[in-house]
Amino acid sequence: VQLQASGGGLVQAGGSLRLSCAASGRTLGSLVMAWFRQAPGKEREFVAGIKGRGATTNYADSVKERFIISRDNALNMVFLQMNGLKPEDTAIYYCAARWQTTVLIRTSSDAYDYWGQGTLVTVSS
Repeated sequence: VQLQASGGGLVQAGGSLRLSCAASGRTLGSLVMAWFRQAPGKEREFVAGIKGRGATTNYADSVKERFIISRDNALNMVFLQMNGLKPEDTAIYYCAARWQTTVLIRTSSDAYDYWGQGTLVTVSS
């Protein structure tokens, strides 16, 4: 599975961005997809995840009510709509994938087998 993230950029606080993750090599239906982020000097952290059929999602507390994860399995795409961006959201955002073997969406980066290259999101105050 190859993943490629895009859509990052520079935005003012309160603004919005939509990240995209294109998958190839395997159809998405049997994969749990997630977004992680890593800010300078910090560990990579879970942002949001979505199960294969898209009915189940999970969010980090810091982004709940602001970010929305979605997927289009027909297009092999996953999206992260980010609204109400804050300077603390500044980070490199990565999409990741793992086979759907558990009921819960895993939030540890160690649980994910496939990673995209990352896209930089910078939020200015």
